[in-house]
Amino acid sequence: MQRKMIARLLPAALLALASGSASAAGFQLLEQNASGLGNAYAGSAAVAENASTIFFNPAGMTQLQEREISLGASAVRPSFKFKDKGSTFLTAPIAIPASGDTSDDAGDWAVIPNGYLSWALNKDLYVGVGLSAPFGLVTEYDDSWVGRAQALKFEIKTYNINPSIAWRVNDTVSVGAGLNWQRLEAEYERVATVLPDVVTGVPGLSASVATLDADSDAWGWNVGALFTLSPRTKVGVSYRSTIEHKLEGDLEVEGPNPVVNALQTSKAEADVELPDTFILSVTQQLDDRWEMLGDVSWTGWSSIKEVDIERSSGVIAQTLETEFRDTWRIALGANYKLNDAWKLKFGVAYDQTPVKDRQRRLVSLPDNDRTWFTVGGQWKVSKANTLDLGAAYLYVPKTKIDNDQQADGRGRVTGEYTSSVWILGAQYSMAF
Repeated sequence: MQRKMIARLLPAALLALASGSASAAGFQLLEQNASGLGNAYAGSAAVAENASTIFFNPAGMTQLQEREISLGASAVRPSFKFKDKGSTFLTAPIAIPASGDTSDDAGDWAVIPNGYLSWALNKDLYVGVGLSAPFGLVTEYDDSWVGRAQALKFEIKTYNINPSIAWRVNDTVSVGAGLNWQRLEAEYERVATVLPDVVTGVPGLSASVATLDADSDAWGWNVGALFTLSPRTKVGVSYRSTIEHKLEGDLEVEGPNPVVNALQTSKAEADVELPDTFILSVTQQLDDRWEMLGDVSWTGWSSIKEVDIERSSGVIAQTLETEFRDTWRIALGANYKLNDAWKLKFGVAYDQTPVKDRQRRLVSLPDNDRTWFTVGGQWKVSKANTLDLGAAYLYVPKTKIDNDQQADGRGRVTGEYTSSVWILGAQYSMAF
């Protein structure tokens, strides 16, 4: 009966992953399971309590039962509300004073699904596969918002398939590794030109909208190690490599003038190197009821200095000046065993933004440092079945922006964002 259920659940997980929209407060998505959400993902590379350890540290599979499956999803609601403080909407060949919406919310609900399967070949050798979305971003504004010359919509989706292997070297040390096939899809939309009626033949001013739609497939790898220092203490380390994507697709311009549309529409490409990550985690059982978890992680965002959108003719249509910096994240969590069936989870974390300052903050990524406050619960339905639930609120301080792209005909966005994020997660894990 259990194997039949698994045969039905796996295709459902694949379908959800392929159709879901990855979205979060920033570019990197930590929501790769719900069991870690309640702890703010503290101890992520050391916990190894279900098959989702494949993403955070594949070596953790050696801590699992003979076969385990884990399926989950997180519903994410970011909010980015903008208040204008002197923006200028400028598009070639004419300058236009700022107008339109100033408090538009560029965030909305989205779902991040995941699925994992771990299988023991023998008592020391395990294999598994993970399906996840490690990076994602969606910001979408109303057509009339003041920064529409810089962005109306920016969306990034990733789909990651991660076959993995783990080996128990001895009772103290386990190691693991995996390959990552990753698909990246990007859509970027903005107002490209505003033309007077002498050009378009349409009374008043008419806007053209440019849309880049591109995708890429690429490979990466990850490794990890787990050290069981005592029955109460575990330490985990893991590393995920950079992944170099070469996005290829179409740059399409739509507007009132067919001649302008035809001249500016073309094939286009862009290169982006998604960052590598390193995690150091520890879990410590204090007594029969309390467990503490800690996490320090680093992300190499400096791999993304700028992104050139290049036409097939070789001309650079636009450069996204990201100039990201490397970031650190620190998390602390606690578990309280209420009884044999229930465990309560708590967590807090501080998460740096890769954005350096207000001048280099993009309207497509109005990100800032975040503080996580999380709670969760784990219900042991039976010896082989577990349900995890988690919730998180991400506090984001007032976020200032002063991005001046007037020289390139895209105006100047000056103002302040009021932002926050809510995350709700659920996960079902089963051993068989």
